[in-house]
Amino acid sequence: MTLMMSLEPEFWVALGFFLFVGVLVYFGIPQKMLAALDSRGARIKAELDDARRLRDEAEGLLAEYRRKRQDAEREADAIIAGARDEAERVAAEAKARMEEFVARRSKILTQSAKGEVAERLLADGIRDVKAKLN
Repeated sequence: MTLMMSLEPEFWVALGFFLFVGVLVYFGIPQKMLAALDSRGARIKAELDDARRLRDEAEGLLAEYRRKRQDAEREADAIIAGARDEAERVAAEAKARMEEFVARRSKILTQSAKGEVAERLLADGIRDVKAKLN
């Protein structure tokens, strides 16, 4: 017994530690801990893969929406250009019609004025002739 008591406390700490580790190994605790860590690592890896997949899908959708937006902008620009051309064409056509209308009315007014002048001159001539004959 003197031998046991004379041993240093570090010896007893080391002996207790090795007994504790032996009990853990006997009950398979290290394998269970490794299995738990492996399953947690696999779960984390699956979550990361899922996050990567979702990110790739989101990037694809973003690229698709950007392309659609650019197509819509090009289409809107084409519609605006077409509307501008159509408005210019309609304005030019309206101007030509207005000029034609003004020219036609001017001609009619000129002709009616000539007719009125001619009728007045004819009436004046007939009156002069009647006056000279009487």
